[in-house]
Amino acid sequence: MSNINRKLTSILATDCVGFSSHMEKNEEKTLENLKACRSIIDPYIEEFGGKIFYTAGDSVIADFPSPVSCVNAATNFQKAIFDRNKTNDNESKLIWRVGIHLDDVIIEGDNIYGNGVNIAARLEAACSPGQILLSSSVKDQVNNKVECQIEDAGTKSLKNITDSFQTFGISPTGEQIIKTDGVKYAEKEKEGNYKPKLAVMPFSNMNKDEDGGFLVDGIVEDLITEFSRIKELEILSRQSCFDFKDSEIDLKTFCKNFEVDFVVTGNIRTSGKRVRILVELSDAKNDQQIWNNKFDRIMEDIFDIQDEIVRKISFTLLGEIELSSLERANRKPTEALSSYELLLKGKALHHKVEKGALLNALTTFDDAIKADEKNGQAYAWKACALGQGLFRGYIEEDFNSVWKQAEDNLKKARELNENDFEVHRLMSELSLAMKDFRAAQRHSKLCYDMVPNDPRVLSVYGEVCLRIGKVDEGLDALKLALELDPIPQGKTNADTRYASVLFGHFMSRNKDACLEVIENLDQIDSKSWLITAKICSDEEHEFESLNWFEEGKNSFVKTDWKQEVENFRMNNDDATNVLIEFAESLYK
Repeated sequence: MSNINRKLTSILATDCVGFSSHMEKNEEKTLENLKACRSIIDPYIEEFGGKIFYTAGDSVIADFPSPVSCVNAATNFQKAIFDRNKTNDNESKLIWRVGIHLDDVIIEGDNIYGNGVNIAARLEAACSPGQILLSSSVKDQVNNKVECQIEDAGTKSLKNITDSFQTFGISPTGEQIIKTDGVKYAEKEKEGNYKPKLAVMPFSNMNKDEDGGFLVDGIVEDLITEFSRIKELEILSRQSCFDFKDSEIDLKTFCKNFEVDFVVTGNIRTSGKRVRILVELSDAKNDQQIWNNKFDRIMEDIFDIQDEIVRKISFTLLGEIELSSLERANRKPTEALSSYELLLKGKALHHKVEKGALLNALTTFDDAIKADEKNGQAYAWKACALGQGLFRGYIEEDFNSVWKQAEDNLKKARELNENDFEVHRLMSELSLAMKDFRAAQRHSKLCYDMVPNDPRVLSVYGEVCLRIGKVDEGLDALKLALELDPIPQGKTNADTRYASVLFGHFMSRNKDACLEVIENLDQIDSKSWLITAKICSDEEHEFESLNWFEEGKNSFVKTDWKQEVENFRMNNDDATNVLIEFAESLYK
């Protein structure tokens, strides 16, 4: 035991990122670049009083008598390697991570042992490329004694280390320090509070011109803003995404560091007065493309182009993210589902508009609430399902009792998040169903102001506007909903959207538009049939011999027209009675 020495020391662990991958591509060149990096690292370790105990070529373990000297050595060689990489091609660039810990260790000859060595190595593995990760024991010793900025990097659960560690980061190259809370992805899922994380990356300006760059950055920033309003998603900050532009790490590593689930990328190319924008959504976990699209426009009004693209992309991407997340959920055992995934399953069941599916949806929303009692969306959708069940006759319990349940769930949803647009959308729909037009107007305006580009919001907003006298505004909203999302979730065609637009044309007294729209319906509904016939009758236009009328008349012969027209919720008793009388006259 006489040759064994125990001492308090600063342990530095550093490793080359992606070394094996580099070796697979070009062994000789990688070894040459490794040698160049070691010619930078080793002298700095020696200069600041460090001693190398272990090296495997692409990794180094060293100790220092002073934490300050250790940090200074690491900072200097990380800066020097960064400068080297700037002058080399991508294949020649090697990036390093550093972990530093202060602990009592055993020194035996040319070997160093102890838990402190393991911790330093695990800190290095948890470090972002090009950065330095410190334990709190090191940070306490070097604070205000080194020139570099030290930032909180959160708590990290280190592999094979029992305790979680409070960590602090140094970024010699100025890249953002990634802060974590120590809660692993799987743990979040288990706790029921997992939400998919989306990163919208800076688009590439293929022309390298200033105007194109302006448009691209504007689109990306607006997309981030749009997605930030959606409570079902966790959005990576603009700063983190835009910092990627000047970083040396690849997109896959970036997504892994930030625990990103989905990533949006794109590029822009201009030619004369035309602009083409390519957009892609990918699953960051398996590096698979989910959706892509291109937008070709004439660049007469750059801001209108920007608004249009953001509008279409944001809704489409949200739908794709939901579908992808639902597919993941369907592959997992029910007991392993997060509250968010249960919410998606409940919504999918709800959209089937079938008695059995709706009853299952109610149970699934309850499960989502049990998994996370703060999931306001689950309460709101449960209320919507209860309302649907009542009005379609799927729930046979006492009306007032069930309606009270719906109201209580909506109240709870609002308490959890007053600014959740989805809650206000659902409250508007239920208020409209109950003919509480004042409440419907209030909630539809609130959700429209929050998310004006969501077709579901546009739909309910348009329907409410039609009934409170804002016909033109309502019709515009319904047309835009049709443009953005012709086939609503749970439907197989565009009939629902077209029927809403037809009703808008009826309210604006546009006979020709009604006749045009009804021809687009795959299957004529009773409302569209009746109002088109009525406006034709008012305009003394022959309609009884037309195909759509004959088809509808045969289909709706057993319809209770009084109840049917009441369900139109016209907000005008006289107009309602006139329609009922007209409908009944068609069968005399």
